[in-house]
Parts: sequence; structure tokens; C-alpha cells
Amino acid sequence: MKKVLVTGAAGGIGRAVCEKFLSKNYFVVGCYNSNAQGMKEFIEYLDSKGLSERFFAVQADFNSTEQVNAMMDGVLKSFSRFDVVVNNAGVGLYKLATDTTEQDFDNVFNVNMKAVHTVTRRALDGMISNKKGKIVNVSSMWGVVGASMEVIYSASKAAVIGYTKALAKEVALSGITVNCVCPGVINTPINARFSSEEIEQLVLDTPVQRIGEPNDVSELIYFLSSDKADFITGQIITCDGGFSL
Repeated sequence: MKKVLVTGAAGGIGRAVCEKFLSKNYFVVGCYNSNAQGMKEFIEYLDSKGLSERFFAVQADFNSTEQVNAMMDGVLKSFSRFDVVVNNAGVGLYKLATDTTEQDFDNVFNVNMKAVHTVTRRALDGMISNKKGKIVNVSSMWGVVGASMEVIYSASKAAVIGYTKALAKEVALSGITVNCVCPGVINTPINARFSSEEIEQLVLDTPVQRIGEPNDVSELIYFLSSDKADFITGQIITCDGGFSL
């Protein structure tokens, strides 16, 4: 049975990704940080669908490299290696660049970039030994085009894009592909800060005339993780309904 590690598993996109891989008979390790209630509800949902036996949840603060390494120590000891890693965990920051503190900067880059590298680095040994593996990093459309009031967030997500391209070149001869998905506005709790009027405007600004759903992203991530995508690597694919065109 193939195994996948999904970070940020308690959020909207993370949950959809986990459910998609479970539906394809993967064993899924889902990592989460502070949303214990969300993870509890998700496990109860999986149990109702008869899927919880192939799901294992693990908690770590992705702002702490020490905790991320401890988490990886545990899961690698239990599961040896992973066929797929989905680096989905992330935090936002909506603040003027002039108001952004050093702590703000460190918090965003620790979670959005440094943790991506820590998880990937630890998972690569098993993939290299197996001469096969899939890594999918989740960035953002703002990592491609940038967003005012989200300068540090945009920069951290742009870093994920550069990391993806460089790593894809480095590990290609080991049979490992590395790709990046850049979601647009997705119907998840993180976007609950938008008013109904703001959502309406976002829909009007999106060529396909709707905002995205978590499954729109999870379907793309699963495809990039499948054998059908063996010849695709180093690609940055925006999933935003045309918003950033």
C-alpha cells in the first residue's frame, strides 16, 4: 500500500487532499498544528465513511524546526518511507510591509518555507533509496503575482516556487518529481474574513465566475502525485479559475 504524508491536514484543502488519497487506497499520515478540534471532526467524518483505519494524525508546530524534526523522526520510524509528500501547511499574514515585525517575518517563513524544506529533506532519503517519489508543494497565486498587504506571505510563497524548480532539477535522476500548485481564492475557513460583498467581487474578478473548492485543488495534487504525471516535474500550476491572468 502506498503512503502519503500531508501537512496542514486539518484545513480545508488538507482535508480534501487526505480524503482524495484515502479514496485511492493510500495510507495517509496527516499533520496538523493547533486545529485539534478540526482534526477530531475530520477523523469522525472519516470513520463514518469507513476510511479512518488508513489515516494517522500527528501534531507538530511548524513554526518550530525542532518539533517538525521530532514529528518526522516519529513518522519515519513508524512508516519507513513515503511515496508522496504534500507540503500544504501554511500561515497567512495580512499586514502592511512597514508594520511587519521581525517576528512576523520569521513566523511566516518558518511555516511556509523552512518547514517545507525540513519535511522534504527528511522524506527524500527514502524516496532516493526507492528510486521513486512524488513531492507536491502548495504555494499560492500570490507567490506568482504578489499581493499588496500580503508582502511577506507572497514572498514566502514565491520562495516555495523557487525551491520547487531547483529541487526538481536536483532529484530528477533519482526518479523523483517535484511540482507546485498555486491555489487562488478557495472556499476554506481561512477566507472567512471576506464579507459576502467581497466574495461577490472576487467571483466577478474570476473568469470562470466562481471561487474555488478544496476538491479543485486536491484533484490537481493527486494527478501530480500519480503515475500519469511521471514526465511532469518542476512545474508551477496555478489553480485559480483564471483570477491571476
